[in-house]
Amino acid sequence: MWIVRLALRRPYTFVVMALVIILLTPVALMRTPTDIFPEINIPVISLVWNYAGLQPQEMEQRITSNVERGLTTLVNDVEHIESQSLNGIAVIKVFFQPHANIQTALAQTAAISQTFLRFLPPGTTPPLVIIYSASTVPVIQIGLTSNTMSEQQLFDFGNYFIRTQLATIPGAATPFPYGGKQRVISVDIDAPSLQSKGLSAVDIVSAVNAQNLILPTGTAKLGPLEYNVEMNGSPQTIQELNDLPVKTINGATIYMKDVAHVRDGFSPQTNIVLANGQRGVLMSIYKTGGASTIDIVDRVKNMLEYNKGAFPKDLRVNLFFDQSLYVRASIQGVLREALIAACLTAIMILLFLGNWKSTLIIAVSIPLSILVSVLCLSALGETINIMTLGGLALAVGILVDDATVEIENINRNLAMGKDTVQAILDGAQQIAVPAFVSTLCICIVFIPMFFLSGVARYLFVPLAEAVSFAMLASYMWSRTIVPTLAMYLLTAEDEYHAEEHVGERMGFFRRYQQGFERKFEQFREAYQSALHTALHFPRLFTAAFLGFCIFSVLLVFVLGRDFFPKVDAGQIRLHLRARTGLRIEETARLADQVNSAIRETIPKEEITTLLDNIGVPYSGINLSYSNAGTIGTSDAEILVQLKAERGKSTAGYINDLRQRLPKEFPGVQFFFQPADIVTQILNFGTPAPIDVEITGINQRENYLVGEKLAAQMRHIPGAVDVHVHQAFDDPTLFMEIDRARAQSLGMQSRDVAQNVLVSLSSSFQTSPAFWLDPKNGVEYSVAVQEPQYRVDSYQALQNTPISGSAPGAAPQILGNLVQTHTTTRPAEVSHYTSVPMINVYAAVDGRDLGSVADQVLQRVAAIEKNGLPPGSHILVRGQVQTMKNSFEGLGFGLLGAIVLAYLCRALWPAFAGYCCSHIPR
Repeated sequence: MWIVRLALRRPYTFVVMALVIILLTPVALMRTPTDIFPEINIPVISLVWNYAGLQPQEMEQRITSNVERGLTTLVNDVEHIESQSLNGIAVIKVFFQPHANIQTALAQTAAISQTFLRFLPPGTTPPLVIIYSASTVPVIQIGLTSNTMSEQQLFDFGNYFIRTQLATIPGAATPFPYGGKQRVISVDIDAPSLQSKGLSAVDIVSAVNAQNLILPTGTAKLGPLEYNVEMNGSPQTIQELNDLPVKTINGATIYMKDVAHVRDGFSPQTNIVLANGQRGVLMSIYKTGGASTIDIVDRVKNMLEYNKGAFPKDLRVNLFFDQSLYVRASIQGVLREALIAACLTAIMILLFLGNWKSTLIIAVSIPLSILVSVLCLSALGETINIMTLGGLALAVGILVDDATVEIENINRNLAMGKDTVQAILDGAQQIAVPAFVSTLCICIVFIPMFFLSGVARYLFVPLAEAVSFAMLASYMWSRTIVPTLAMYLLTAEDEYHAEEHVGERMGFFRRYQQGFERKFEQFREAYQSALHTALHFPRLFTAAFLGFCIFSVLLVFVLGRDFFPKVDAGQIRLHLRARTGLRIEETARLADQVNSAIRETIPKEEITTLLDNIGVPYSGINLSYSNAGTIGTSDAEILVQLKAERGKSTAGYINDLRQRLPKEFPGVQFFFQPADIVTQILNFGTPAPIDVEITGINQRENYLVGEKLAAQMRHIPGAVDVHVHQAFDDPTLFMEIDRARAQSLGMQSRDVAQNVLVSLSSSFQTSPAFWLDPKNGVEYSVAVQEPQYRVDSYQALQNTPISGSAPGAAPQILGNLVQTHTTTRPAEVSHYTSVPMINVYAAVDGRDLGSVADQVLQRVAAIEKNGLPPGSHILVRGQVQTMKNSFEGLGFGLLGAIVLAYLCRALWPAFAGYCCSHIPR
């Protein structure tokens, strides 16, 4: 009661408090990130290892497995480890327990990585160590195209200019560009010339390293001055590199230009990007941490606009797949619905109370309660997202209860002839305890959510906080601002008594309100009659009620189960996989044919963007962030942006393509992956919502189990795009060195391997060299390699010159020292906590995720019953596991809320007595 007396005695205090809250809210909103979901903080540390030319199985056995064992030994609080080993690249992702100190883990991870360098193949460089969240997704993509600039120039400009500027945007992560060509100084070996002069690729590498020096010289004090001493240790132009001496034989000097050609070139292309049919470069911007998607996209656009004057004139910079548009639309949709709910609530109150002053007082308390909740959420570090806004929208209809009950009771006391202040005091006192307990019961319902774990906690705790803060604020305003406004606005004369105005002409609203009152009285009388009937036939009513409850419970088995509703963002993400080992040029040709089929299926006027990302990105950083499931140059990702006005839904076009493409392109796998930000976040790095993982040391047998399971899953209604992620048919030429013959010819296995490495994979991995371009100040790699177009036959490969390290050893050709035969190897090797893993992915269409997952589990159980390879296990993960864990947590939370609500009811007498003497009224 004291707080109501204080509000009446010092009314301006609470009016000023309300004004302060109104003024603080815009400041808090400007500083609070806005996003689609609350921050799902599942930290991941990723280690990216590179060793050019090392095959996937070798990467797995010699690098990945060694590092994984070290991580599990010396890094604390590891939850699990996932790894992916490709040709020349290994990506190891370390997931941690919720309570882990990520900074300590980062230091331990970096330390063990440096330590293990001594146990890895010679020439292995330290890994790139990245920290990000499992829910990190691309929020916008930047496309660079030009009619005059080469792919090398586009890659250079994106990598060395635009990417460095994007790095300053808070919360934005920008890996290396996709597509284009990586500029290198290519030393193209001429194998026949080397053979004719008795040289090999190793001799060229030695000459480059000996003649291209990056060493300081120092200073010289001559007379009164001290001179800086410079030397042309490193050539200034590419032509000077062509003039480098390689070797002197019998007094004749052999120059670089005699046996090779040095040019401004590029590394072998493994990634091609086409934007609407034109080759270019693609830069993906990822959101990390608690930054706002909208802020990141806006800052990216501002940065590009600010630096536009420094761009080459013919460079076209286009923005693709802007996820902030969807985030804005989602947030605006929730806000719009909340505003409609608030307006409808106010109208209903006006109809029931029939007094605009009372309605105004109640309508003021609703936004004030919401603003208090927003301030509290901002203070706790939460974001503005569909969960918090959804919670506030949910609370709108409940927020009016405290103020409505207060105002109605005040009006009742005014009608009894009391003066305004006394009516307010009596009205507040009479409903203080019931209103407080009612508010407390609503808040108690959300308490179990704070005991959730995993993803459910990140998603639903902010919603519970939003509702609870708003409800508590509503009670506080009903004790303060509502009595204050009532003191100034309400009087006994405001009550309208129809019997006192018989014969008087009423306005439209008064007539409508009186009509509403009459209809409501009729409804109340009908309800009383129904209640009277139910009380006269209690057994019949009880049986009917229990039957209705049982029927409702049985509906649970009919309703579908999805983690989140499906959304139509107008985006299609198609992944195609051709024959394993297909050259990237052939994959690009295939992708162009698929693009034509897409344009025939979807009217061209409905397509905004058609973007192809073909092959493997140049950097493992991109693979670390990506969830595309790419394993080689035979993979391609096609992104389609549709216009808002279109003849079919996105799902409709996807179904059309799903039916058409496999028929037109037999032997090519097609699967559609999530393109919208919501599904990508909820999949947590996997390319499909259902991920069946088969783990065990016997990879080949597990792969066969995976193929068998995939064949069965394809018959499950609603399961689509079922495929085994790994491939074990990567074409390989296996060279078996004849060590005895090599020894007799003065050769070692090391000589053969080094010469082949340089010829086919370049010298950069084991003998790095650099050249500084004086025009742009960028240092580029110098790569000695035989051009790929020259090794175009088995005979050309066999003619690779080999030189020995032993004195007097005569040069040989590769065919004299090795026996070569064809075989197949894994194109990609995956691990789950150091154990080899096979993934079977599946998407869902036309059914709910839970029903399809249940049938997948049945197929898994049947295969396990028939027997797995020794030591193998099958687990279903992905969004299915997240949904299952969340539903279990929410189910226990619901039971807990019911128990707490009944406890409140059971303890009501004692609790009410305590409240009467202690709570503010």
